[in-house]
Amino acid sequence: MTNFKHVKVTDLTDNFFKGFADDWTLITAMKPGGGVNTMTASWGGIGHIWSKPVFSCVIRPQRYTFEFAESAEIITLSFFGGDYRKALNLCGTRSGRDLDKISASGLSLIKDGGAAYFSEASLVLVGRKVYADRIKKECFLDPAIPEETYAAGDYHKIYFCTIEDVLVKT
Repeated sequence: MTNFKHVKVTDLTDNFFKGFADDWTLITAMKPGGGVNTMTASWGGIGHIWSKPVFSCVIRPQRYTFEFAESAEIITLSFFGGDYRKALNLCGTRSGRDLDKISASGLSLIKDGGAAYFSEASLVLVGRKVYADRIKKECFLDPAIPEETYAAGDYHKIYFCTIEDVLVKT
C-alpha cells in the first residue's frame, strides 16, 4: 500500500517554478524488462498542449537515464521538499552505470505498472510519452542559449508526456 492519493491534474496548486529550479525533481523511467534509472532535473515544464495536460522534460543523450526514457512508454516526475537535497544531489551527480544510485540515495522505489517513482516524493506526475525530438542549434532564436548551454554540442532530447495520473502524498 502506498502513501499517495490520486488527484485531478486540475486540482494542482503547486509552484512548479520552485519545484524544478529550487527543489529539483527526479525523472524516472523503467525499461520493459523492469530495470529502472532516475536522474535529477532542475529543468522542465508543465502545461496544456494538444488539448491535453502535459509535462516536458529534457535528457542529454550521454545520460544513462536516456536509454531508459527511450525504451519506456511512461516517464515520471517525482517532486520532493528540501529535506531530500542530499539524495537528489547524489542522483544528479552519479551515474546508474557505475552505482545503484537508487539504493545509495536511500529513497524507496515504487513500481506500479509501467511507472516507477519514490515513496518519499510529495508529488508524482505519471506521464505517457507522446512527442520527443532532439533540441537543435539551428532552431534557437537566441544564439546565446546554445553558446552557454551546449558548448560541447550535447543537445538534450525533449519529451512531452501526457499526464495520466497525479499522486499526492497523504
